[in-house]
Amino acid sequence: MKKRLFMYLFTILSLGLFAEGTEEVQTNLNWTWTLIAAAMVFFMQAGFAMVETGFTRAKNAGNIMMKNAMDFSMGILAFWAVGFAFMFGEGKLIGTTNFFGQGLAGWDWTFFIFQGVFAATAATILSGALAERTKFGSYLVISFFVTAIIYPVLGHWAWAGLYGKSTGWLESLGFIDFAGSTVVHSLGGWTALAGAIAVGPRIGKFDSNGKAKAIPGHSLTLAALGVFILWFGWFGFNSGSTTTGTSEIGLIAVNTCLAAAAGSISALITSIFKFKTYDIGMTLNGALAGLVGITAGCANVAPWASVVIGIIAGILVVLSVVFFDNRKIDDPVGAVSVHGVCGAWGTLAAGIFNAEDLFNVKIIGVQAIGVITCFLIAFVGGSILFKIIKATMGLRVSEEEELRGLDIGEHKADAYPDFQSSSSTYEI
Repeated sequence: MKKRLFMYLFTILSLGLFAEGTEEVQTNLNWTWTLIAAAMVFFMQAGFAMVETGFTRAKNAGNIMMKNAMDFSMGILAFWAVGFAFMFGEGKLIGTTNFFGQGLAGWDWTFFIFQGVFAATAATILSGALAERTKFGSYLVISFFVTAIIYPVLGHWAWAGLYGKSTGWLESLGFIDFAGSTVVHSLGGWTALAGAIAVGPRIGKFDSNGKAKAIPGHSLTLAALGVFILWFGWFGFNSGSTTTGTSEIGLIAVNTCLAAAAGSISALITSIFKFKTYDIGMTLNGALAGLVGITAGCANVAPWASVVIGIIAGILVVLSVVFFDNRKIDDPVGAVSVHGVCGAWGTLAAGIFNAEDLFNVKIIGVQAIGVITCFLIAFVGGSILFKIIKATMGLRVSEEEELRGLDIGEHKADAYPDFQSSSSTYEI
């Protein structure tokens, strides 16, 4: 009898220790997975740099590299100093605690770096839309304020509850944006639209009749490499937003991949009808459009819906690029179309195709409120910021600097010195 009682006690104690050990392993896995995902999202900076420099001219390649490097360097410092506090600190409309990382410990730092790389992503979207004619110093100021204020304010309204100190008003309505179709991508896209309007089109982009002229980028190879890097990083962007190493990350990764593939194919087909060719740039942007489109609903839609979302995003990005060209808005890499337009579509789609309640008008209505809110804070706030910068520092380089290239004009350097110096001067 005593032996049997001892065995029972030993079994109960062993199960308790096993449960404690399992919980600790899961916690460590969550932290590790989130850090790996953060590193993947950081690597997306390289993807953006490659896409933007590939879609623009060789004489501006160094300037593009500098902007993307400084986007992250300034962005992560701004987010540490004030952005994280505004976004996740205690407060109703905006956070007011945790400035300069005060009060963060343990898991908080893992959460901080994951959210910090997201903030830098939102800011770097502007780089492509403002490429080839924007003052470098002015761009740095713009990037700082996007990361420090504009992005965190919207982030607080939609995502404050992720940290648990506050609940944003969009969150409380049931707004769905799992990984940031609106909070990250549309915000970056609509701010980029305000910037593209403020800085004006590149010299030679539109003829005397206002018709858009193609200004080919110098390396489709680099652009394609950038898309593949971004596609890879997006697995961390979307699946990492669970911040847990659990089974759901697999479905999120599948949805992410299917939407990108569907977007590239639908953009390819659309380009055949629109331009009578298998357009390389549009096809590459179609993949990015699908990725942006699925980002909001990657955790709450079925795989079949992710394909539909990607298909529509691929069509939208082609039509949107043409739309903005026809309105004399010069966006060298299609950033507004990829991130702004397809981000808005993806946010609505997360409600339309919500697996637990398809086509629920109330859910779709909440999603529409989020889309409109994002446009207002990003476009209006961005327009105000650009007006201030334009009136003080100035936004645009001189005509001579633009024609020679920003590598020489802003940095006194050539990205390709072996062959560019004799051919880039006053090149349109």
